[in-house]
Amino acid sequence: MSLIYEKSKLFSIQIVRLYQYLRDEKKEYVISKQLLRSGTSIGANLAEAKYAMSRNDFIAKQYIALKEVSETLYWLELLYQTDYLAEEQYYNLLQKAEELRKLLSSSTKSLQEQ
Repeated sequence: MSLIYEKSKLFSIQIVRLYQYLRDEKKEYVISKQLLRSGTSIGANLAEAKYAMSRNDFIAKQYIALKEVSETLYWLELLYQTDYLAEEQYYNLLQKAEELRKLLSSSTKSLQEQ
């Protein structure tokens, strides 16, 4: 979990910076706020999972983080398709979000099988 947590924290930092850019430079306030919420929620849920009250609580937090990655991918795609994100920005974040999605998907699957 430590690897996933560290990657999610770095991803959150990029999302916060992207939000600041979209808000200040592009004057986009609605979608960028949604992206900020879902993109930073990934790591927040993993942080909560560290102190889960039970195994089921731990698994639930992992699943919530996975759902947040999925939502973040949606907002990134929408921002790219509406020309708020340059291709390079989009593909850089897409790659990192997909990596988190794969790690969390694998982790939750393993946890469920145990």
